[in-house]
Amino acid sequence: MDIFDYHAQKAAAKTMPLAERMRPRSIDEFVGQRQAVGDGSLIRHAVEADRVFSMILWGPPGCGKTTLARIIAGETRSHFLHFSAVLSGVKEIRAVIEEARNQQIMYRKRTILFVDEIHRFNKAQQDAFLHHVESGLITLIGATTENPSFEVIAPLLSRCRVITLDQLGEEDISAIIELALHDAQRGLGAFELELDAKARDHIIRIADGDGRVALNSLEVAASLVISKKKSKSAAIADPITLKDVEAAIQQKALVYDKAGEEHYNIISALHKSLRGSDPDAALYWLARMLAAGEDPFYIARRMVRFASEDIGNADPQALGVAMNAMEAFKFLGHPEGELALAQAAVYLSLAAKSNALYKGYGRVKREVGQRPGLPVPMAIRNAPTELMKEAGYGRGYRYAHDEDDAVSDLECLPEELADATFYRPTEHGWEARIRERMQEIWRLREERRKKPG
Repeated sequence: MDIFDYHAQKAAAKTMPLAERMRPRSIDEFVGQRQAVGDGSLIRHAVEADRVFSMILWGPPGCGKTTLARIIAGETRSHFLHFSAVLSGVKEIRAVIEEARNQQIMYRKRTILFVDEIHRFNKAQQDAFLHHVESGLITLIGATTENPSFEVIAPLLSRCRVITLDQLGEEDISAIIELALHDAQRGLGAFELELDAKARDHIIRIADGDGRVALNSLEVAASLVISKKKSKSAAIADPITLKDVEAAIQQKALVYDKAGEEHYNIISALHKSLRGSDPDAALYWLARMLAAGEDPFYIARRMVRFASEDIGNADPQALGVAMNAMEAFKFLGHPEGELALAQAAVYLSLAAKSNALYKGYGRVKREVGQRPGLPVPMAIRNAPTELMKEAGYGRGYRYAHDEDDAVSDLECLPEELADATFYRPTEHGWEARIRERMQEIWRLREERRKKPG
């Protein structure tokens, strides 16, 4: 590199986004993903032993997939090629393979090919890599936000290890922000900026586990404060405030504390809106919680609970709708998956309501608590041995399918609870049919008990 290249690179570095400048340069600098790159992990061992394998990095945006691929290439002194599945086709793949051959022949260098968004390659494009991965000409590192089992062809997947990367936690995002604030060479350290607690919390909440988003937000907020500082006096060092962050990212910090009273107030508001059959209010409180950074799976779990507690068998489909919404969010993530939660909230709001199941199970729990050891009736005990049969186990049992309407008058509760009714369905929704069915069963049982013999 001559003096002109050196100065050109130095000038270019100043204009790079903060997120790009702050990319970790080694595994030791890497923040988060301890299960993937921490001490004793498969990747760390492979890098230290210089025996890198082909892999698919599967994780949400901003969790470090591209950075990790670059670190692996740098620490193993491999030739690194970055390839976009969105912008490239088979022609570009052939050029990459040719370059890998040249590196191997001329420099005896291994090539690590990083394929961003590998799930966007079609079958023919993925097939084009297969032989070269198998022969060892290239070490493939693919990155995807989608489940590789569905998006990567089986032959290629079988030649790669799937490494799952998690969404960065709040502590990880906070650590990334701290590094950027105080790194004088690559970060904002030369400006001696401080970030107040509310501003930090808002950046973390908006980032939602994405390190790149956190650094971009910090960079714009910092630029506002640096401009104000220059217009006043170099001696004035105002901290980056919540107001600065809100102005930078054009999003207000909602009044919401995930661990405090407001958290419980708003989840209560959502629950009572669902119970009160108010879909508009349910959507509002759902959106408030999601916008404030609440864990969507916490909300989904509460809706699953609601489906059994407040709807029950008045609409048996409600539980399935709530569960499907949770699975849909797991599959799609933010922001697409939010619509599935909204769909469930509206369905649960408008569904027929009944707490009969909730109250019935409560009665059972109280009974079990008061008399936990009532014996199983002999007629419905299992009798796998002759000795147990001789003792009366299973005696008097009648197979329900042999009875008219497949209903028998066999008493299955302990003798002390004979004819007890814990579940008392209402006349709301589907429970009206259940109530009719139960009344029919009681009538048939009573008739059979009155029959002689």
